[in-house]
Amino acid sequence: MGFENHPLRVLAKALRGGGAAIPDSQATPLEKQKLVSHARLQQPSVHLALLVAWKTASRWAEVADLSSAQFLLVTQKEVIVDWFQTPKGRTHDPFKASRFAVIQGPLTTEIAMLFRKCAPFAPLTRLTTSALDSLWGQSVQMQGYTAHSIKRGAVKHLLPLLTSGKLSPHLVDRLTKHEEEGGPGTLSRTTLRYAGGDVDLARALETGKVTRHL
Repeated sequence: MGFENHPLRVLAKALRGGGAAIPDSQATPLEKQKLVSHARLQQPSVHLALLVAWKTASRWAEVADLSSAQFLLVTQKEVIVDWFQTPKGRTHDPFKASRFAVIQGPLTTEIAMLFRKCAPFAPLTRLTTSALDSLWGQSVQMQGYTAHSIKRGAVKHLLPLLTSGKLSPHLVDRLTKHEEEGGPGTLSRTTLRYAGGDVDLARALETGKVTRHL
């Protein structure tokens, strides 16, 4: 396996995406079971945001920006998120394959049930990154973790699947929004322009193949 496809490259990009210049100085990766157990003790909006952050390997701020309008489809088997429709997303290129996340597999039913309790068009949660860090700093269960621990933990969770060849690195790059233009398996910006932003396109971009493992 060449360096460009090495799973460690994917982890390094995820660390940089979380604001990391030196991996050793970054947040401790969070384990899935600990995250899920903690989430189920929270109010519905925070519970939902924590699960979506894990399943999409996202930074907390990205998820907090979401509202019900950004969920293109919500069923017990599949949830589709359009990142471009968030306030911060509008400043980014809408014709990148990483615009969408298709959530499938474990926790999807739980996310769908929590979603029904959300207020229409309101932010998923008003808990900021710093507020979450402060909350966890006061929690015995979550001490030592920060908001960035979620994305780091999700990427680390996927590494064994990369090394065993069960997942393609470019799909992990796509889910974590670190995909480079012109990478393998990437639709061109022109194709994406013609395709538009709908559910069929989101599915065709295959992030569901990654989220079912988270």
